[in-house]
Amino acid sequence: MSSVDIGIAENVRVSVAEALNNTLADTYTLYMKTHAYHWNVTGPQFHTLHVMFEEQYNEMWTALDEMAERVRALGVFAPTSGKQFAELSALDNEEASPPPAATMVQNLLSDHEALIKRARSGLAIAEEAGDAASADLLTVRIQTHEKTAWMLRSMTQ
Repeated sequence: MSSVDIGIAENVRVSVAEALNNTLADTYTLYMKTHAYHWNVTGPQFHTLHVMFEEQYNEMWTALDEMAERVRALGVFAPTSGKQFAELSALDNEEASPPPAATMVQNLLSDHEALIKRARSGLAIAEEAGDAASADLLTVRIQTHEKTAWMLRSMTQ
């Protein structure tokens, strides 16, 4: 592979890519959890939550590709296995069985808020590096997850 010459030093590109890979791994973990909740939700709010979870995991699926492609544009590899995603992710995805619907909503809310905080750290790294493309991508991710967190939080009140 030829060297990457995009005006960002290699060590800085690697730092930004690592931050993106962390957000990518958290998003992948949250995608899987949201998708599983979509399949397994029950109770009086079934239809509302089933549809909402589907909208959320579909949005994350598209975002995963965008983040991974940005990592590759920086000259770094994106995670290639479930094991790598699990090692990089700060989110828990070890539930033995589906929780009740209200717990699903609370779990997703907590995960979105954790992802937002981690993405903010990545945003600071990208901004410090002068990497506008990665900063823009992370800004959109933060906005999207903040809106999702607001919607989930509204369901808990």
